[in-house]
Amino acid sequence: QVQLVESGGGSVQAGGSLRLSCAAPGGRMDNSAMTWVRQAPGKELEWVSSISSDGYETLYSDSVKDRFTISRDNAKNEVYLRLSELFIEDTAMYYCARGGRSSWRRLDNRGQGTQVTVSS
Repeated sequence: QVQLVESGGGSVQAGGSLRLSCAAPGGRMDNSAMTWVRQAPGKELEWVSSISSDGYETLYSDSVKDRFTISRDNAKNEVYLRLSELFIEDTAMYYCARGGRSSWRRLDNRGQGTQVTVSS
């Protein structure tokens, strides 16, 4: 298990943007694919996006494709999620998780999350 710490959430109007960050203080994430997931109130965890360990491969859910951008800086040991053209439905707690699209759930290594609230 690696400690993961998310930041960058906040309240924004629909159509706005945010950039979320995920750091691994005292640990390493450069040897692992990383994933962002989210959980809206009363709903299950939803996979959002994943990035390979080297950053060259990215995947997005249909609901965020072309609006969100995942990236990473292995020198800084950080992963990012740029949220653009936000919808009210994007309101959720956002978590970064170690692992790729098919492994993050099994690895069960997530941070505490950062809240994103989108209003009209």
